[in-house]
Amino acid sequence: MKTYITLLRGVNVGGKNLLPMKELKSQLAAAGFEQVKTYIQSGNIVLLSNSNPEEEIATLIQTEFGFIPEIMVLDDDEFMRCASDNPYQEAEGKTVHFYFCKTQPQINTEKLAGLISATESYQLVDKVFYLHAPDGIGRSKLVANIEACLGVPATGRNLNTVNKLIDMAKSA
Repeated sequence: MKTYITLLRGVNVGGKNLLPMKELKSQLAAAGFEQVKTYIQSGNIVLLSNSNPEEEIATLIQTEFGFIPEIMVLDDDEFMRCASDNPYQEAEGKTVHFYFCKTQPQINTEKLAGLISATESYQLVDKVFYLHAPDGIGRSKLVANIEACLGVPATGRNLNTVNKLIDMAKSA
């Protein structure tokens, strides 16, 4: 069995796409996944599976909860590589954000240039858009329009969350 990190986009936000993680964890275990762990309510799952669990998770969420969120699945090796590729290793964890993209982004550099603040910086490595936002992302115009700039579905996690998921994957 292999360890997979699953990131759900847009769950439990603003009263929409409600997905109780404790219940989802039980459902995934009942479906045959092993060592299922979740982290916070924003849709972070670590589990063991014989194959990429994306389709099974999508079907389960559709059947049990009535919607299908965007799902990004990485095996533990891919996820560790994303963490090691982080160009902002020395920055504070809450200021570095990983935007995991479903497919290879086609960055709209003109749109991005019009939205990025003077303190923000970014790098794209494979299908991960790394954003360093030392002033936070709460008022970031770029973050509010990130998918329009990337041209593909994406889900963001800060470095602290990425590190927590790595710890969970190592103990799986």
